[in-house]
Amino acid sequence: MGSPPLIPDQRHQLLLQLLRTDGVLSTRQLTDALGVSHMTVRRDIAALEANGQVVSIKGGVRLAGAAAQEPPRARQARSALEMPRKQAIARTAVTLIEDAMVVYLDAGTTCQAIAALLADKRDLTVVTNDFYVVTSLLDRPEIQTIHTGGVVDVSSGSSSGRLAARTIGAINIDLCFLSTGAWSVSRGVTSPALDKVELKQEVMSRSSERVLVADSTKYGSFTTYAVTALADLDVVITDDGLAERTRQSIGELDVELRIATLQE
Repeated sequence: MGSPPLIPDQRHQLLLQLLRTDGVLSTRQLTDALGVSHMTVRRDIAALEANGQVVSIKGGVRLAGAAAQEPPRARQARSALEMPRKQAIARTAVTLIEDAMVVYLDAGTTCQAIAALLADKRDLTVVTNDFYVVTSLLDRPEIQTIHTGGVVDVSSGSSSGRLAARTIGAINIDLCFLSTGAWSVSRGVTSPALDKVELKQEVMSRSSERVLVADSTKYGSFTTYAVTALADLDVVITDDGLAERTRQSIGELDVELRIATLQE
């Protein structure tokens, strides 16, 4: 006997998983992958589109950009999302940090998790635009901490813009960790805010090594402004939820891919 047919919720989750791998799929590809009729696929797409998760295009569907999926959430609300993945990524990321380095930590809970793991590092300088990172390092006087300044974004607890970029322009950075809410092989790293793009690009230009830290749930989506192609990064650190086909695509870009394993 064959496997029982998937219920709608199961199909929706599988459809989203496929889109996170490929970004865009035709209706024909989905009927083959899901083993259902054209009309069933169209109903599934309509349901996901109503929730803001996908966008219908001629002949198929694409994953909605992060900016179109949901309104910005406060940092406190986002901090609990996917924490095992973020902590696993942080544990892998901190192995790249050596004593006496100048390290940039981007805004976000993944980089905040990296900051919490710096206890055994010596003569470290941490540069960041994230107020939560700064606060977490206040009881670590042995770590020199530099905040970029700039225009404050209350929802993310960080700052950005030209003033922040000018601060970065005066610093030589050994290793930068960039965060993002949307990334893919085809679109690279993107951001919904132009002032954040300006800061991230200045950080990349001042850094000897550029590392993206982003969990697999954010893969396959994109927002308005391009930050960088994945090929311009040195390392990508993500979790083991990334599809094997996507891992191979990143490897073909001559970018080192490090997969963080979640602790049981």
